[in-house]
Amino acid sequence: MFTMAWLKSCHHFLRAARLPLSSPPSSKTWMSTRSGPLEDRNIFLMGPPGAGKTTVGRLVAHRLGLPVIDVDDDVLETTWKMPVAAKLESVGGERFLHEEGQALCNFSATGCVVSLTGSNPLHAEAMERVRETGLVVYLDVDSEDIIQRLNRMKVNRIVGQEAGVSMRNILQYRKQFYEKWLDVRVLCGRGETVETVAEKVLKAVERYMNHAEGTLVSTRCENMDSSNQRSFSDVVVEGLASDGGLYVPKNGLPKVEACEWLRLSDMSYPERALVLLEKCIHPMDVGAEDLRTMVFKSYGANFSSEAVAPVKHLQNDQYIQELFHGPTASFKDLALQLMPQLFAHCLPPMCNFLVLVATSGDTGSAVLSGFSRLQGAGKHKTGVLVFFPEEGVSEIQKLQMLSFRDGNARAVSVRSDFDFCQRSIKKMFGESGLTGHLAVEYGTVLSTANSINWARLLPQVVYHSSAYLDLCRDGVINFGEPIDVCIPTGNFGNAMSAVYAKHMGVPIRKIICASNHNHVVSDFISTGEYDLRGRPLMLSHSPAIDILKSSNLERFIYHVSDGDARLVKDLFTRLDRNQHFQLPEHLLGRMQQEVSGGWCSEDDCLAAIQELHTQTGYIMDTHTAVAKVVADRLRGGSTCPMVLCSTAHYGKFAPAVFKALREQNIPEDPEQQLQTLASTAKEPGVHRDVMKSLKQNRKDYSVCQQDYRQLVEQPGHKVPASCTLTF
Repeated sequence: MFTMAWLKSCHHFLRAARLPLSSPPSSKTWMSTRSGPLEDRNIFLMGPPGAGKTTVGRLVAHRLGLPVIDVDDDVLETTWKMPVAAKLESVGGERFLHEEGQALCNFSATGCVVSLTGSNPLHAEAMERVRETGLVVYLDVDSEDIIQRLNRMKVNRIVGQEAGVSMRNILQYRKQFYEKWLDVRVLCGRGETVETVAEKVLKAVERYMNHAEGTLVSTRCENMDSSNQRSFSDVVVEGLASDGGLYVPKNGLPKVEACEWLRLSDMSYPERALVLLEKCIHPMDVGAEDLRTMVFKSYGANFSSEAVAPVKHLQNDQYIQELFHGPTASFKDLALQLMPQLFAHCLPPMCNFLVLVATSGDTGSAVLSGFSRLQGAGKHKTGVLVFFPEEGVSEIQKLQMLSFRDGNARAVSVRSDFDFCQRSIKKMFGESGLTGHLAVEYGTVLSTANSINWARLLPQVVYHSSAYLDLCRDGVINFGEPIDVCIPTGNFGNAMSAVYAKHMGVPIRKIICASNHNHVVSDFISTGEYDLRGRPLMLSHSPAIDILKSSNLERFIYHVSDGDARLVKDLFTRLDRNQHFQLPEHLLGRMQQEVSGGWCSEDDCLAAIQELHTQTGYIMDTHTAVAKVVADRLRGGSTCPMVLCSTAHYGKFAPAVFKALREQNIPEDPEQQLQTLASTAKEPGVHRDVMKSLKQNRKDYSVCQQDYRQLVEQPGHKVPASCTLTF
């Protein structure tokens, strides 16, 4: 039921809402005699014919005690003085859509539940008016359910359907219009009752009106009052919380029902991403239409695989999810093609932003690629500065980063390791003299695009979900049967996103964290002791996981401790001060129920590449090889499908792969190295965008010493007080 407290929480929104447009004279005006959840605004139910809008509308109206209006019966037939079917037959489809739209424009109602016709969304003028006067709820019903219902109703053709066009095709065509006009989506499972759908509508309206339900808090914040809560828009721009903690959803991520997962299994990757992100991002932060535009731009022709993140059978019960088909050949693209668009959308109007990034290899080029695709004000108001360890990335990774020199983005090499770069960035955020100088002199605020930024982590939940759905779609498993996932991890962001996917309802049994010889994460999982004392960072063939201080472990400990912010703050304060902490004993078991860990040597990593290539012709990169070694060791006698996260294309680490394959005549030119490797691989093939970046590379660049002040004095911090940042 809708409580008085919830209705009062609507007050701010209602004051900000636009008033209904004045309408032409209508034969009748509907007006509620009582206040609904939107007060005098309407709830419009939208969807294809057979979606159940009329029946669901009656149930929703009854629950809320509001008038119910069916546009077909109460508006069109009243206006035309004839049945809708007769009108369609007499004037034809095109004229019918025009007159139907005009009738809706003349329609006036306040505080009602209104069931639209299936074709109303095809009339732009009418839908503009609808959105001005209420909330549009899209009943996203499975096409097979629609077709079965229409068959029972003996409907074999709908408005706008040309002769020879199947019902399935016309429903698919209509979908673009429903997604254009929706405010909130109600995803309906196959065979769901109208009572269940009506309940979902009520919950969707309540969520829409209660923006506070979607707020985030810092992992170190003990006081949960409203002053310490942030909206999604806030945290995208802020990146790191002011108390040094990481932002997490106050109420966790939403649970997705089994019937909804089954709907998602038949969808494309962009469609899956859109539905899941709609559930996690409040529509008052990012509207549905804007989010759809961003998602489909992020996962389109910029990926070399139409599947975006395809899952392929490797051998036995092992599958590999190829996360390297984006423009920089790294799994980071799955988040960083979208995150900059979210960032630009959420920017406050009066500030410039400087995005600081530390990278151990793949994040740098992915950030530069994602932000370089921005357009308009977002591009002009945003600068990007990437710090990377000079000796801690592969040559091709370095050339990729240095190929981005246009606009307000650049990469800076540092004679140190990733941890120094990341530590320096955190220090910059906490240095009031620096942040104050940038704000006062240049109107510029610092932000970050590392996985400490919630908008960087959230899109990664999608591909773990998508891997499971692909296995369901392909008949490998039935929904509900478990899988294991093995993830090469350094900063723990990829693993944390798998934890979140599991808690949204993806049946992941084991999340295995795979480390190289910098195995601080696997040691922590085994013992509960995080110990950096006297532990040097050792370079490896898998540099993207050459990390000792794993930022996202903070989110994980917050998660397993049920949000114990005091504990999290104490542990990570100790880590900063003493380079060590011990997880309380009662949490060690809980942690090990969620994740397990292992590590492999450099020799084992290379041997795995060589062995798999000999057996199958498939070439893994070094990070995927780390995951395979650890997965094989921890497998036991299980026949549960194991998904290996392939986090990068092998071409980014060509010298190490040549060494693994025991090739003697290695070309010196990186471009020739990639071509040679591709000729020996059965799959995957050469990566088109990596090859392109090598043709644009710049080898003339400066290198900073391991000196915090040198990083602060980089030209990127000296931005002019204009809208355009220049380095």
